[in-house]
Amino acid sequence: MAPDLFVRRARPQDAAAISHLNNTFANEGQMLERSPEVIALAIDDYVVVQNLAGELLACGALKEYSPSVAEVAAIAVSRDAHGKGLGRAIVSAVEELARKRGIYDVFALTLQPDFFAAIGYQRVDRARYPEKIRRDCLGCARRFACNEICFAKNLMAEAEIGRAA
Repeated sequence: MAPDLFVRRARPQDAAAISHLNNTFANEGQMLERSPEVIALAIDDYVVVQNLAGELLACGALKEYSPSVAEVAAIAVSRDAHGKGLGRAIVSAVEELARKRGIYDVFALTLQPDFFAAIGYQRVDRARYPEKIRRDCLGCARRFACNEICFAKNLMAEAEIGRAA
């Protein structure tokens, strides 16, 4: 990632910019739409990449389902910033947030399977996460035509491998 970019926790005043970035892709059917109000309610779960001019170029969130399971959600990178490692940086920051909260089982539902496979996630059956299905999928307008693929990563196992190396 370029030295003029940095990852930080989101702040309440970021909600509108996060919503705009997210909804750019939601309008194309790539993500679910999120209003500034919904984002503001969960702002402590968001991380962003910002440039020195203060522009938000990427965002992502940790969506908790239980004390041990959370989703890496709402990952969006501005088209102008694609290919610069911002997606990886955001996911890494979301994973770090999960670790700080004591959550080691993370998953993502995605239309970008190659991205998650490239950063160490394994494809799994979404039925592995009934909490997600009960809370979100049953009420989703796309539930009968969902083509998202589920990927998961165990952050504890990753830490163990890192220590053994």
